[in-house]
Amino acid sequence: MKLSKPNPIFIPKVLSIAGSDSGGGAGIQADLKVITALGGFGMTAITAITAQNTLGVTRIQDIDLDVIEAQIDAVVTDIGVDVVKIGMLASPAIVKTVAACLKKHGIRRIVLDPVLRATSGASLGGDDTARTMVTELFPLATIITPNLHEA
Repeated sequence: MKLSKPNPIFIPKVLSIAGSDSGGGAGIQADLKVITALGGFGMTAITAITAQNTLGVTRIQDIDLDVIEAQIDAVVTDIGVDVVKIGMLASPAIVKTVAACLKKHGIRRIVLDPVLRATSGASLGGDDTARTMVTELFPLATIITPNLHEA
């Protein structure tokens, strides 16, 4: 009797590049919940830390550009990435840093969710950030998923 080899199970490795939501309802925290629920392995590169809850955003602290780059490099060069999901990028400089990293590593499967405003209405970017996303990230994205007010 010949035994067949078991089929290896493919678990997609998904890197979420986004802000951290202390309330857990958005950002990196929400991405990890969705990735796990869909059977993926979630990894993160945090671009900003927010103090927010269901009432709104009270503080945003951007992460240093070299730290953002180091997080992306650490994940890609060791674990590898099948898909990147991009959320909150709070400044043009962060957008450019993320775009440069994606190009450097040749990442091709990119979901861009251009988060420019919190559900509460608080600005998480601005017009300059939006314009930079259009020029730097839109051409790299496989799919773009803006909310209605961001489209």
